Amino acid sequence: MRNPSSASQEPQAASSSDCITTAKSDERSPPYAPYLMRFLEGVGISNPIPENYSSKDFYSDLLCNHLKVDTVRRGHVTCFTTVKPAITNALDGLHGGVVAAIAERVATATARTVVGEDKDMFLGELAMSYLSSATIDAELIVEGSVVRSGRNLTVIVVEFRMRETGKLVYSSRATFYNSPLVAKL
Repeated sequence: MRNPSSASQEPQAASSSDCITTAKSDERSPPYAPYLMRFLEGVGISNPIPENYSSKDFYSDLLCNHLKVDTVRRGHVTCFTTVKPAITNALDGLHGGVVAAIAERVATATARTVVGEDKDMFLGELAMSYLSSATIDAELIVEGSVVRSGRNLTVIVVEFRMRETGKLVYSSRATFYNSPLVAKL
């Protein structure tokens, strides 16, 4: 049996009076706040968005300027892209978001080669594997292929390979759900 006067080794639950906060959050900044602010300013988070970047569908225009279609045939789409500074991350590699956006574009185009215009499609899943990095001026071959296409589901794989060596750097799998268009009454 325990002695009630001895200190317990078990953690105590915090009561509501233990969690007192001040109304002014700027009175006590965490010690790492200046470092975080310098980091965010260094990567450009604090900069205002330039006017020409806030136009409707700017990112589609940006991607289309970097993606060149090579071949389109049933169940297969091949494109080329070159890594330019506008689409790189802080380490001068192709930005992960750009890789995913290109994969989605190519997957959608590939799915449309087998899914008729009479069906609506929506992206249900996009899985990415970042296997290596593509640095500035690297040329990539982006290939989309149909893995399976049925009445309600279409699965596409998109591979990014170095044009010079054929090395696989990024891989993606996209799942589209197909449904018939709703007839107008």
